[in-house]
Amino acid sequence: MDADARELALSVRRFLDEVVHSSAVDAESAGPSLSDLVDAHLGAASSQLPVVREEVPEHQFVDLDLVLSMLAEDGGGEEVIGVSGGEQRGHHGFGELLSGTYGRFGVGAVDRVNCATGPDTSRRAVGFGVRLLRWEDRPVALLQRASMRHSGYPAGIEVVCTDEELVARFIAEVRRLMVEHSVLRGQVLSFSGSPYEQQNAGVTFLHRPRVAATDVVLPDGALDRIARHVLGVGAHAGRLTSSGQHLKRGVLLYGPPGTGKTHTVRHLVARAEGSTVVLLAGQSLAFVSMAAHLARAMQPAIVVLEDCDLVAEDRGMDPGQRPLLFQLLDAMDGLDGDADVVFLLTTNRADLLERALAQRPGRVDLAVEVPLPDEAARRALYRLYASGLSVSDEVLDEAASRTPGVTASFAKEFLRRAVLLGADAGREVTDADVRDALDELLSDSEQLTRSLLGSAPGDQSRG
Repeated sequence: MDADARELALSVRRFLDEVVHSSAVDAESAGPSLSDLVDAHLGAASSQLPVVREEVPEHQFVDLDLVLSMLAEDGGGEEVIGVSGGEQRGHHGFGELLSGTYGRFGVGAVDRVNCATGPDTSRRAVGFGVRLLRWEDRPVALLQRASMRHSGYPAGIEVVCTDEELVARFIAEVRRLMVEHSVLRGQVLSFSGSPYEQQNAGVTFLHRPRVAATDVVLPDGALDRIARHVLGVGAHAGRLTSSGQHLKRGVLLYGPPGTGKTHTVRHLVARAEGSTVVLLAGQSLAFVSMAAHLARAMQPAIVVLEDCDLVAEDRGMDPGQRPLLFQLLDAMDGLDGDADVVFLLTTNRADLLERALAQRPGRVDLAVEVPLPDEAARRALYRLYASGLSVSDEVLDEAASRTPGVTASFAKEFLRRAVLLGADAGREVTDADVRDALDELLSDSEQLTRSLLGSAPGDQSRG
């Protein structure tokens, strides 16, 4: 190190020492230290007591905050105090903050964080602060902190009490109540992590969809079979378990893209009110183990895994990992048979999944094909998407006869284009708009569009 670099390093060190010293002086002049208040609450020297840490997943931090407030209220109330020291405090455990090993920490403002509790609701939780409360008529002090990645400390609490056995009971009760009163229970969740969605530390809350049975067009009897397996097992859980039957189940919906597999899933989720639903798709399937753990705790639950074929050979971030599909199968194996949990899988490539599932039989109890709609199904789809439009059944029947091999996605786009043609002309949609929209979508120039909508190339008749 040259002389200039050495002098710069010494200057930085002197500056940091001065900052730490100034912080300590400021803390002393501001009043009692953190340890003074905790000592007074516990009636003992807190720095001499063991600290027990309990970590929680980020998506359950709001449950932790909720439960701690409940316990404090049951004990007659609490005092919540903040900790001074800026970013420096976040790099220390509760014991270090109390002992003064790295400086004297005073009392400051309580850090708060907004945590989502639903698609449109949130809770203002303690992000970094000390709770002084009573439990079992004994004083308890704990540091509550949200996850701060730069500090190296995960979300959780660090508990101090003069009775170590009481601390163990306290933490066990916190765990129990977090499951019982979780804001995640009965919600529709995703681990997508988009910065533009309502999130709770990695979990996105979604509105439960509203899709009626009349809006789902499948071959005769298919929806009834799927619903009986997904929803009926839970409805008759008592009867099944008393008969020695298992509740855990796997359902596979397979078929070409755009035929209505996701739409069917949305209908099932809509009907499963009261069930916790975790939606995973694409790379978020890497969270399948976390989703299975959450489903086990929040049952009845449904874990939806869309387009599983996309990760059949994907090994995630670590090249040494097994394919994500096998991690999924391991997660399914990890649940007890009496767990009211459904794994609902969709795939466009049943051939890829079939090979994997054949190596691990028994994970999927029901596989249902969602095929390309036949002419009767196409008529039903066109009537569904034309609902409320002033077009005739005759033109819709004509369109159904002209479009073998198309998908439900094609049907939806076809009627949307007809409405757009009418809107561009400044009037309500007409039969002529329906015919023009269909001619446009069936033209050679829209071949790629038809492929993207899942329609079988070369099957359309432009008669």
